[in-house]
Amino acid sequence: MTGEPRKVNRKERVGTVVSDKGEQTIVVAIERAARHRLYRKVIRQTKKYHVHDPENAATAGDIVRIEECRPISKTKHWRLVAVLSEHAVAEVAPEELDVALVDEVQRSAARAADAAAVASGEAAVAAARPAE
Repeated sequence: MTGEPRKVNRKERVGTVVSDKGEQTIVVAIERAARHRLYRKVIRQTKKYHVHDPENAATAGDIVRIEECRPISKTKHWRLVAVLSEHAVAEVAPEELDVALVDEVQRSAARAADAAAVASGEAAVAAARPAE
């Protein structure tokens, strides 16, 4: 045997992360186009793969490269190779919020608290009144 490592041919796919809820697991959707056998129309087909992501590097919306590997769990047979492009997240600072919207939300919360206090006060008065 020579000292050089043996090259293993593994399937590679590029897809979009649709879920990153699991610990060390992401779900990647791979879309492909196939022609219908009878009608000859091009149809888009999507397949989802459970992928091992040990560093939790990928988030929903990222475009990633995955490769086939040994079975890691019942459904995970793929591992994350690279995050090709990250999903853009809008940066919204609190000072950019509409002041009128904030005031309206605060007023509606105050009204709800007042209504709850009035309702509890009426219940206490009704309970204190003797039954006739």
